[in-house]
Amino acid sequence: MTGSVFLESTSEPRTRSVPLAHLSLELGHLYTEDFEAGPERLRRHFAEVRPWAEAARTAATVRTGGKRARISTCFLIDDYFTRFSTPAEVVPMLLAEAERAGLSVDYLARESGCATAGKVPVAEAVAARIVESPSPGSYGLRPPAAQTGWLANGERSPVARAPQAMKRAAAWQPPQETAARRHSVFLDVEMWSDDADGHRTWSCPFLAAVWQLARLGLLRDEGEAVLVPQSHTGSGFPETWDELPSLLRLNPRADPFAAYRTCSVLPTRFLPVEHAVRVILDQVEVDPGALAQVAERSGRERSAVPDSVADRLSYVYYAGL
Repeated sequence: MTGSVFLESTSEPRTRSVPLAHLSLELGHLYTEDFEAGPERLRRHFAEVRPWAEAARTAATVRTGGKRARISTCFLIDDYFTRFSTPAEVVPMLLAEAERAGLSVDYLARESGCATAGKVPVAEAVAARIVESPSPGSYGLRPPAAQTGWLANGERSPVARAPQAMKRAAAWQPPQETAARRHSVFLDVEMWSDDADGHRTWSCPFLAAVWQLARLGLLRDEGEAVLVPQSHTGSGFPETWDELPSLLRLNPRADPFAAYRTCSVLPTRFLPVEHAVRVILDQVEVDPGALAQVAERSGRERSAVPDSVADRLSYVYYAGL
């Protein structure tokens, strides 16, 4: 007779699922100076974005076999490094210029929400999931990323040391990219910096990596979804950024915020930042429950995604404003 095994339901880890679109299309992520330059700067930005946004929509439809693709648009405002103006002034100007270009912003996000969303220390939680990829031939001379705040895609050049008596100094060696093809493109990413008082400032690439994980529906806190859209109510926007939700749904009929894949239309100055994002995502151990949910649902829709999280990202870069 086979014995029965009883488990309390609370002992089984549960991962909350989130609605998923086929594509999350980012219509921009601009700096403070872009907004301070006024509506003309935003007008030029959205004029550059529109044709590429249309191309991204077409590509998403092709991947769904010609069926209607669920596509949501989003825009990220940098309120983390510099607090400028007010949502009451900035957001209506942003939305008006997008509409003038024939674009609609479904979701508006604050970059500070990628650091802390409500009471959840989002960036800190993602940093705790970093598993550095050991590079071939490394000897452990470099402190771990958790101590230094730096993450590389390979092995950096050895630190020059004074030679011991009767021995010659070691010859210089170049850095090596772990997955190099013929030649290395080595990158060392600063993920955060700490001041003398121990206050941590997250870097732009690290917050952008968190942003991509959110858009892919892969952020969880003890199984619960993080950066959940809140609906916009009322006709206006608040006077302070802290009063604005970290992620705001502007279009009540929009497709889901998170998606199987992301596409970002950005000025070329973001290219090095997004290269750093890929280096970070390649070394983050993403919540396995969230990964399994996306794999199962995308497979069921015959819209399978790459195993690599970084390969679910795509970009269009246009010449600077």
